[in-house]
Amino acid sequence: MKKITKRRALILLSIGMLVIATSQIVSHFFELPDFAKGSFIGIGIGLLITSLIFGNFKTVRN
Repeated sequence: MKKITKRRALILLSIGMLVIATSQIVSHFFELPDFAKGSFIGIGIGLLITSLIFGNFKTVRN
C-alpha cells in the first residue's frame, strides 16, 4: 500500500482518538451492547494503527 501524507495521517490519528473518546462518553451515559462498544473501540484503534504504519512521518536531516 502506498504511503499517505503527513496531513492525512494526522487527520486519521485525530479521528481515531475522537471515535474512541466518543464511544467511552456515550457508553457512560447510555447502555450500549458489548458488540457496539467493541466495534467503536476496534475502529478507533484500527484508524490509529493505520495512520502510524502508512503515514509519512520522515523528518528532514541536515
